[in-house]
Amino acid sequence: MQHLTRRQFLQHSTVGSSLVCSVRAEWRDLLAAESQNTAARYDLLIKGGRVIDPSQGLSSERDIAVSGGKIARAGINIVETEARQVLNARGKIVTPGLIDIHVHVYDGGAPLGIPADPNCIAKGVTTVVDAGSVLLNIAVAGQTPYSDDNPYGELLDLRYANPQLAIRTIEQNRDVILGVKVRLEMNLAGEHDLAALRLAKEAADAVRLPLMVHIGNTHSPLKDILNVLTKGDIITHSFHSKEHGILDDRGRVLPEVRAAVGRGVNLDIGHGRGSFSFDVAEKALKQELLPGTISTDLHHYNVNGPAFDMATTLSKFLRLGLTLEQVIERAATNPANTFGFPKGLGTLREGAEADVAVFSLAEGDFEFEDTQKQKRIGHQKLVPVATVKAGRIYGSASIPVVRQ
Repeated sequence: MQHLTRRQFLQHSTVGSSLVCSVRAEWRDLLAAESQNTAARYDLLIKGGRVIDPSQGLSSERDIAVSGGKIARAGINIVETEARQVLNARGKIVTPGLIDIHVHVYDGGAPLGIPADPNCIAKGVTTVVDAGSVLLNIAVAGQTPYSDDNPYGELLDLRYANPQLAIRTIEQNRDVILGVKVRLEMNLAGEHDLAALRLAKEAADAVRLPLMVHIGNTHSPLKDILNVLTKGDIITHSFHSKEHGILDDRGRVLPEVRAAVGRGVNLDIGHGRGSFSFDVAEKALKQELLPGTISTDLHHYNVNGPAFDMATTLSKFLRLGLTLEQVIERAATNPANTFGFPKGLGTLREGAEADVAVFSLAEGDFEFEDTQKQKRIGHQKLVPVATVKAGRIYGSASIPVVRQ
């Protein structure tokens, strides 16, 4: 196992993964033999797919040419002989590399952590944000105290929430820390959730970074929590079915939620193990309240269901009635604008980082489950086929991850 320093881990979490996938024989219909033409104009050509890039308003057949780890060209009928390697994407969906702004991939460092490469990059997600390190938890202990065996969280004692220490840590690590995280459920923060929230907001405001707030089963009503938040802050687990959610007792969206969205607070999904409800989502969408970003909250306790991965989570929103363009916007375009990522993520514009995801769109009858064990049958499912990170092919979920 490769052992990473904390800084190396954080850098990997924000910019993607570092392992290369092997290509098996049955995948050769997608990947043409590498050309020996050293004078080829492009390193890689992704040929003939339906390109969906909401950042440019694209949703049509295009070829994507890559050179030097950057997008060199997005055009029609780019000649295959101009590239050293050709990825056949005909009949497939081609998108910017997806961005998951809520995962737990500090593998070995916290009970929730899982490996990023096989669970994220191999499934079309080229950038992830670990919500507890890249987003610095306001508590000194972070998320490490909590597990199924020890269900007592990091903010039950506010002496462990230290804004000044958080500010100093962020100032010393601005290259890898993108924001602040606070978790406010009763078992994590007890009855002083608002006090913990204000401490986290103090730190975030001091360093001028966004604050991500984990809601659901809080002691305080959501409206009181929202009153503390300002433009650029994020509410994650926004479509949960626990107490103090986005809906009132009659299933109507709270006016305070609409007001918060109106002033620039982002509603993030954060599917997780207990934080996504079909019923809540259906009611919210029917009232034209859409999430700003779709994330998985992928971790040890949900990677084998019900979250699974980003493609499955997006497929649930296709079942809920969003279009392909809308789900990709919320998994690439909008996340790229949520945090201070390096320029060129979440887009296939010329000159951008060559992060590309290729999916097939399967048709049939697919059963999807939320975190309350409620099921829905959908008729479309996104299936990861291949991932390109910084111009290099990483394979897909069906191709084992191996070190070279």
